[in-house]
Amino acid sequence: MNWPTQLPLIAILRGIRPEHALAHAEALVEAGFDAIEIPLNSPDWQTSLRAVSARFGAQALIGGGTVLRPDQADALADAGGQLVVTPNTRPTLIAHAVKRGLYVAAGFATASEAFDALDAGAQALKLFPATTYGPAHVKALRAVLPPVPLFAVGGITPSNLADYLRAGCIGAGLGSDLYKPDQDLTRTTQMARAFVAAYRDATA
Repeated sequence: MNWPTQLPLIAILRGIRPEHALAHAEALVEAGFDAIEIPLNSPDWQTSLRAVSARFGAQALIGGGTVLRPDQADALADAGGQLVVTPNTRPTLIAHAVKRGLYVAAGFATASEAFDALDAGAQALKLFPATTYGPAHVKALRAVLPPVPLFAVGGITPSNLADYLRAGCIGAGLGSDLYKPDQDLTRTTQMARAFVAAYRDATA
């Protein structure tokens, strides 16, 4: 299984408001991002997702995170989303989302959860929260996991990204170090460029 974008970094815009969504998404795309997640616990997330997907869906994989139930996956698909990111392993949700034609990055912590997610059809795995377990956990998991896209999410910064890539992740989901609710657009641009540079340096 392959990750469907050029840059395996997922920008997580948790808490983004609809009136800010397009500007911050544009800053991310201009910095090189081609995967953007709008968590479903953000204010009026469907409005933001619909707008970002309509504007950037041809250039980037746009979707939603903190997806917990099949009806939320349906709402995400109906709003134009292509990517489902979960914080946990729910085989019924994963199978439903895959049936809807969505790309699923499933949250997990243990090898058992990872294999349950893959058996349900998940196309990628998301170790969460990554810094609780650390790069050594990633390396140990890689010894038993098939060659599926593996992302580190939770506490990833430009300075520790390389550690997780070396351990066996293909990329990372980037949350509060990239974007905090209502932060200035210049901060989003600055951090987006820093993460892209860190990724390129680590994989050069």
